[in-house]
Amino acid sequence: MTTEQHRLEDPAWRQWGPYVSDRQWGTVREDYSSNGDAWNYTTHDMARSYTYRWGEEGIAGFSDDKQQLCLALSLWNGQDPILKERYFGLTNAEGNHGEDVKELYYYIDNTPTHSYQRMLYKYPQTAYPYQWLVEENRRRDRQDPEFELLDTGIFDNDRYFDVFVDYAKAGPQDILMTITVHNRGSEAAILHVLPTIWFRNTWAYGDDSDGVPNYRPSLALQPDRTVSVDDSALGRYILHAEGQPEWLFCENETNIARLHDTHNGSRYPKDGINDYLLHGTNTVNPAHSGTKAAAHYPLNIAAGGSVVIRLRLEATGPVGAGWAQPFTDFDSLVNQRKAEADQFYANIQPVEATTDEKLVQRQAFAGMLWSKQYYYYDVSRWLDGDKNSPPLPPERAQGRNHTWLQLINAGVISMPDKWEYPWYAAWDWAFHCVTLSVIDASLAKQQLMMLTNEWFMHPNGQLPAYEWNFSDVNPPVQAWAAWRIYHLELERKPPGEEDLMFLRAIFHKLMLNFTWWVNRKDEAGNNIFEGGFLGLDNIGVFDRNTVFPDGSHLEQADGTSWMAMYALNMMRIALELAHHDSVYDEMATKFFDHFLYIAGAITNIGKTSIGLWDDEDAFFYDQLRMEDGTVQRMRVRTLVGLIPMFAVEVLDDELLQANPAFVQRMVWFQGHRPDLYNQVSRYTEKGIDEKRLLSLLRGFRLKSLLLKVLDENEFLSPHGIRAVSKVYEDNPYEFTLDDTTFRLTYTPAESDSGMFGGNSNWRGPVWMPTNYLLVESLERFYHYFGDSFTVEYPVGSSQQITLKDVARELTNRLISLFTLDANGKRPAFGQHPKYQDPHFRDYVLFYEYFDGDNGRGVGASHQTGWTGLVAELISRKYGNLK
Repeated sequence: MTTEQHRLEDPAWRQWGPYVSDRQWGTVREDYSSNGDAWNYTTHDMARSYTYRWGEEGIAGFSDDKQQLCLALSLWNGQDPILKERYFGLTNAEGNHGEDVKELYYYIDNTPTHSYQRMLYKYPQTAYPYQWLVEENRRRDRQDPEFELLDTGIFDNDRYFDVFVDYAKAGPQDILMTITVHNRGSEAAILHVLPTIWFRNTWAYGDDSDGVPNYRPSLALQPDRTVSVDDSALGRYILHAEGQPEWLFCENETNIARLHDTHNGSRYPKDGINDYLLHGTNTVNPAHSGTKAAAHYPLNIAAGGSVVIRLRLEATGPVGAGWAQPFTDFDSLVNQRKAEADQFYANIQPVEATTDEKLVQRQAFAGMLWSKQYYYYDVSRWLDGDKNSPPLPPERAQGRNHTWLQLINAGVISMPDKWEYPWYAAWDWAFHCVTLSVIDASLAKQQLMMLTNEWFMHPNGQLPAYEWNFSDVNPPVQAWAAWRIYHLELERKPPGEEDLMFLRAIFHKLMLNFTWWVNRKDEAGNNIFEGGFLGLDNIGVFDRNTVFPDGSHLEQADGTSWMAMYALNMMRIALELAHHDSVYDEMATKFFDHFLYIAGAITNIGKTSIGLWDDEDAFFYDQLRMEDGTVQRMRVRTLVGLIPMFAVEVLDDELLQANPAFVQRMVWFQGHRPDLYNQVSRYTEKGIDEKRLLSLLRGFRLKSLLLKVLDENEFLSPHGIRAVSKVYEDNPYEFTLDDTTFRLTYTPAESDSGMFGGNSNWRGPVWMPTNYLLVESLERFYHYFGDSFTVEYPVGSSQQITLKDVARELTNRLISLFTLDANGKRPAFGQHPKYQDPHFRDYVLFYEYFDGDNGRGVGASHQTGWTGLVAELISRKYGNLK
């Protein structure tokens, strides 16, 4: 085991990490309005003056695991109208394609215990174009591309600073912070650097459900120029700042005078340092104490030069190695942690991978680890308001999430994107856990268990979807993730060390959720499921959450297929548990039965001889069931029709021999319910190595779908599988209902639809999570069929390849989104020439989704959560994972 792997066994090393959000303003938690307009209740302009109720934000933020004490970076180039304390971006209404951060920052490195981590922020030397970005994006419509920060030209002449922030831990409570500033310009330039420390304001609200007491903590400058940090819950720390910075103190309290035009607030409010530095006001405490403080370093950096600033935050229990001389061993400790990080990843990354693939993989892991965030939200308290707040409007009682009064979240969570999505989403979270398990299996299991615990799950068994509406529905991929994590860890452990406790615990929690799906999302009780938009936002012709006045409802190929996949995942977990405890035999049989009934329904709904498979087109479609029982089929080829491929499981003969009761049930269905048996793969027929196949698809249907998947005129793009067939680019699909015509066009990148917000686009781009599931499904099919099953590729060539070859081809295309092509470009970056600059080219961004034609990254730019699956694909490419 490497040094970092040993640290993973000590919980103390996890106490401090990058747990500060990239954005708290504009979130649901900070919205106390009557109309639920979160983006405008706390704006970016208000953020510097407004004390948050539920969390904190910062650039390169670092905190303890209850976010009591925070460290972050603040900057001022002498030109901007405000201190750069937080990232700027557009709200959903401001952007022509929805919300979008308008900053350049990169997560470069990180270890699971955060013993070492590194990021980069690029800060222009000219005034930041806040208003220009807003006005130009407002001027553009949905047909125009987004107007990005690079498009303003402020980086063209290299008049910017590269600001690297490194954190290293000398010990679990001994934090080393290094800020390295490079002037990339051709002239000397001024930069004010202000590393900032502050307490989350917990004292204003009384005792809270996150377990943090309401005692008022304090920061105070000591005679030796250190800053003492006193907190009753966290303990006492000392902050050392190298050199002789000017120490500035204020309170983490709202500037009531600025925001509410009254004067009964703190004399030194939250924005006191900003106003003192930029406007010379008397808004910092001359007594050098408070709950927020910054070390002010005014720098004049030569052209091409650099400056290093070092700080150390350490607990003051037993005297630490750095207490008397905090910077003597500083550099050697940082270098040691960096070397240990290199050793940790060398032990994980495939030896055969290229240097560039290793760079991409390591930054994917880094982005996921940087995106861990302390997330606090108590819905009941939030709806009731706080004791120091004005009375809340009565509309809030029936407002957002009012049926989730049991939900209390207070912990460190893996987030999709800490700026654009600084809140969890149920299916994103499951994908995060699968990738995180490659580097930190205990974290992956803990995260998945957290999502299903009683403080998250509704009493009826529903899992919370996401902050904007917990009652929405995401695809139920948690059982798949649990089995994937367990199986991956099993491969690394000797026999007898299986984590059956985790598998049992998650299985029982997910049984509650499975039951919720069956009771709530099977409208007619016929095993056809309607989950609404199911995380695929605007993939439908119309909003798939629509409730029609006449009682019509959508019968969903993807909703039903997700449930078939869920049943198979639960069956497989139960079979594993039954190998150790016969109590689970019947549960395995139960989920096997449910899979077969779903399979029968998807082909023959309610024994009407009408199903979701279209024989003429050889494709699965959603269909609208009218009040009179007739159906109108949505004959549009989208990812919805490919999701049935995900419901596949391969069972080893050895496993079945150990579960004779289960085999008996399989045989019973073959003889007594041939109507169901004949709708699925012939699981009684053994494949290679005596394996059995359970799938919604027989060979003919699988081949029919793959012919469209591998057709470059349909789903196959240079960098993965599109969400919608390209045939609709020139020939849009139209559907008419009650004299209203709905239209769907293939749009490879930015959305032309306002459904679910302007940057929600499943009408063409490549999405990593669904592509990942497709690759995994193809590999499972190959494990059963081996080389005997082939498909035509390229389509129309008469050449045949195996399913293993198809999976490899898709894997390579997905990885190629991020790696350098023959021209030295990374497709995800698009065509902007600045990305060829050596100071840009090798810092990778992991976007939310990708242009279906050229691979350009679109949407949230730091969605390392599920796009980070590429890290697992790189290992899978070289056979490191199975």
